[in-house]
Amino acid sequence: MAMAHAWRKMVVRGMMMVGAALAACTRPPPVQAPAPVEPVPAVAATAAPVDEQAPPLAREFRGVWVATVANIDWPSAPGLPVERQRAELIALLDRSQQLNLNAIVLQVRTAGDALYPSRLEPWSEYLTGTAGRAPQPAWDPLAFAVEESHRRGMELHAWFNPYRARHPSAKTPLPPGHIGREHPELVKRYGTHLWMDPGEPAVRAHSLAVVMDVVNRYDIDGVHIDDYFYPYPENDASGRPIDFPDDRSWRRYQQMHGLLSRNDWRRENVNLFVREMYAQVKAAKPWVKVGISPFGVYRPNHPVGIAPRGFDQYERLYADARLWFREGWMDYFTPQLYWPISRPDLSYPVLLRWWAEQNVTNRHLWPGNFTSRTFEGAPVRWRADEVTNQVWATRGQAGATGNVHFSMRAFQLNPDSLSEKLIAGPYAQQALVPASPWLGGDTLAAPTLAFRQAAGGAATVEIAPNGNAPRWWAVQARRGTEWSTRVVPGTARSYTFSTPADSVAPEAVVVSGIDRVGIQGRPAAVRGTGGQ
Repeated sequence: MAMAHAWRKMVVRGMMMVGAALAACTRPPPVQAPAPVEPVPAVAATAAPVDEQAPPLAREFRGVWVATVANIDWPSAPGLPVERQRAELIALLDRSQQLNLNAIVLQVRTAGDALYPSRLEPWSEYLTGTAGRAPQPAWDPLAFAVEESHRRGMELHAWFNPYRARHPSAKTPLPPGHIGREHPELVKRYGTHLWMDPGEPAVRAHSLAVVMDVVNRYDIDGVHIDDYFYPYPENDASGRPIDFPDDRSWRRYQQMHGLLSRNDWRRENVNLFVREMYAQVKAAKPWVKVGISPFGVYRPNHPVGIAPRGFDQYERLYADARLWFREGWMDYFTPQLYWPISRPDLSYPVLLRWWAEQNVTNRHLWPGNFTSRTFEGAPVRWRADEVTNQVWATRGQAGATGNVHFSMRAFQLNPDSLSEKLIAGPYAQQALVPASPWLGGDTLAAPTLAFRQAAGGAATVEIAPNGNAPRWWAVQARRGTEWSTRVVPGTARSYTFSTPADSVAPEAVVVSGIDRVGIQGRPAAVRGTGGQ
C-alpha cells in the first residue's frame, strides 16, 4: 500500500489511543451467578416444510485489510502480552462484524517473517518485539483469527508480501532462519529496504512454498498478494532514481541465451510467480480464492486522460496487472483505487469502469478503497461520505461486486462517524460473499429445520444438514413483509434470534447452506411463532 507510507507516522500516533481503548476491553466486569429459575415449557412450531419463498440473498464482498507491518492495525505495538494481542484481535473482529463486513484480509507475512508458527520463516518482530522470538505463552494468531472470523460469519484471507525482506520500521536484526541471513545472495539492499530478487528462481520457489504452507495447514478462505512486486522506486542522495540491483540474476538469464529485454524479463519474473501461485493453490485446495491488489492505474493514459504523466507500475514495478486479470490468474482483482470520485485525472468511477472492461474472464472485481484518508492529519483528508459514495459507485458498476477497505484502523478510530454512516447506508444489512462458480462447488441438499421458542424467551431455529455440511448457513427470517439475513457457520446446529432486532419472533424462517465457493444450496422453510 505504497500511497499510505507518507502518513504512517500519523497512523502510529492514533495507535496509542486505540490500544488503550482495546486494553480496557480485556477486563470484563465480575459476573454474578444467576438465581435458579424454573424450566419453562417450549413452544415448537411445526417442522414440516411450509410454502415460503425468501428473497434472493444479498451478495457483496466487504473486506478490510488488517496490516501488521509497522503495527499499523494489529497488534497495536510489538511485544504485547499474548492476552492483550488476543483481546485486540477479538475487538477488531467484533468491530468488523458490527459493520456487517464479511472478510478479513490479515497480513501474515510482512517481510520474510511470519505471524504464525512456521518452519520456513521466523516469527515477526511486529508480533513479539524481537524478530525470530516465539510468543510466550505459545499461540497461533493465524489459527485463532481463522476460527474467530468464521465464528462471526466472516471469511479470513491470508495476506502475503511476496518479495520484501525488511521494512524500514524494523528495529531488531535479521534472525536465524530469515532468508536475508541464510541466503544473503538472494536479497538486495534497495534504498531503505531489503528486497528479495524476483529474478532468482530460488526466491520464487521460497515465496511459493511459504504461501502453500499456509494454504495446506490452515482453513483459510483466500490468499491475498498486495502491490509490492519489484519495489517502488527510491532515489539516491543526489536525487537520481536507483535501479534495482539484480545484475547477478540478469547475467545468468543472458548466459542462458534469454531473448527478453531487461524490463520484459523483470515483468516475466513476476508473471511466473503470479501464474504458478494460482496453479499451486488450485491444485491443493480449489476453493481457496486467490486475490491480487495492484496499484490502481495500469499505465498512464489508461484510460485516456487518467494520470497522463503519472506513475507507471508496468515500467517501475514490472507488474503487468492487466495481463493477470485478463488471463484469469486470480479469482478476485482488487486494484487500489485510492483517489476521490471528483478528481478528473484519477477518478474512482472512471478507473473502476476501465478495469471492469478488462474483466474478460468474469473474475470478481473488488476495488480497494483508501478509507484511512478519513483520518485527521491525512495529506488530503476525506469526509466519510466519500467512502460511502465510493461503495455506492461500486454497486452501480456492472461487474464490480464489492470493496476492500484500507485499513482496519479507520474503523477503529471512526473519524467523521464513518462506521455509523456505513451501517446506516450501504452496509445496513448483512451480505454474503459473491459465489465463484468457476471453482466448482456442491449442490447442497435442503436442511431439516425445527422452530422452538421458550415462553417469554428467544426463538431458536434448529438446523440439521442432509448430506455434505456447508461452509455457512444463510438464515433468513420474515416479520410481516420484511426479511432479514444472518450468516452462521456451517458447523452450527441452531441459531437463536437474540439481537435487539429480534425482539419480535419471526413468522417464518428460511435456511439454506452455502458451500465453500459461495454457491447456495436448496432452501428449507419452517413456520415461526411471530404474528400468532
